[in-house]
Amino acid sequence: MFAATVAAALVFHMFVTISLILRVVGGVSPLRTLKAMAPALLTAFSTASSLATLPLTLRCVRENANVSQRTTSFVLPLGATVNMNGTALYECVAAMFIAQAYGLDLNFNVQFIIVLTALVTSIGVAGVPAASMVAIGIILTAIGLPLEALGVLFVFDRLLDMMRTTVNIYGDAACAIVVAKLEGEENLVPAVPITNQ
Repeated sequence: MFAATVAAALVFHMFVTISLILRVVGGVSPLRTLKAMAPALLTAFSTASSLATLPLTLRCVRENANVSQRTTSFVLPLGATVNMNGTALYECVAAMFIAQAYGLDLNFNVQFIIVLTALVTSIGVAGVPAASMVAIGIILTAIGLPLEALGVLFVFDRLLDMMRTTVNIYGDAACAIVVAKLEGEENLVPAVPITNQ
């Protein structure tokens, strides 16, 4: 149930939340954006590393989504470091899952601490595989749970790490496109990607 909940939340965030932002704020087609970002998304999924995917993300956003060099070179490296939306989502669900497993009362204060700590720690999480486990350890300590509880997460962590990294990369690309749109750049995410990968 835990893995299914995380997977469903990540899919919803990617295909609904981020897609709405692309459509409403960026004024571009989410489907075309997915097609333009496909090589970077597949690399993110296979490596589970935002940093390893960064060169390809830069290339896809610049060449396939038509975002300027100026915007991509600022937004994407920053996003690979601080825009870990999939990771923050995972940390919240994982910490609440462990808290429930340990019988901790999940009142509003505990949930607030979990969400706030997850948001803050996800900003500093390295863009490498399984780095969010350290952040989850910090969250568990903040709510008074033992670090040994992390062991339960290792069963599904690799697959979920691949999924959340893909969401992180898609979120970074969406940010770059939205910033480009707000900066007045035009012809973003053309109907057919400019280069074949």
